[in-house]
Amino acid sequence: MSQSAYIKFVQGSAVEALSLSEVKERLSRYKEQTALTGRQLEWDYTEAAFPYTVETKSGEEDRWFYLKGTTPQYNYIMFGVGSETNGEKTVSHVQVVLPDAATHGDKSKANELCKYMAKQLKAELMMFNGRTIYYNPRK
Repeated sequence: MSQSAYIKFVQGSAVEALSLSEVKERLSRYKEQTALTGRQLEWDYTEAAFPYTVETKSGEEDRWFYLKGTTPQYNYIMFGVGSETNGEKTVSHVQVVLPDAATHGDKSKANELCKYMAKQLKAELMMFNGRTIYYNPRK
């Protein structure tokens, strides 16, 4: 059974919403940062930190995209954007889905990517296990 995590843009978040292209940009920024870390360590860390290629399915480019693993330990992670109505407020979110074919490596990497994005955007993160991490400033 597939599992989902949500990066929700609530009051205090750095942005109100993200488009799919902006999510891809955030992932590419993550890849660049890990490459810089690898250079400092004199190790090709990029492939270990982001062992995926970004893929889209024709006709679905504006709804979702997925990361396809480049090694046997990693299969797929899917990303989509949407919004939900909570009373009078509309809350935008990024949904990260682990399909049935996902491995433990995919889940670990998806958790890492979700935490990275939520922290950068000061968002609320509802993890795959149902727990919530608040990176947004709260009173």
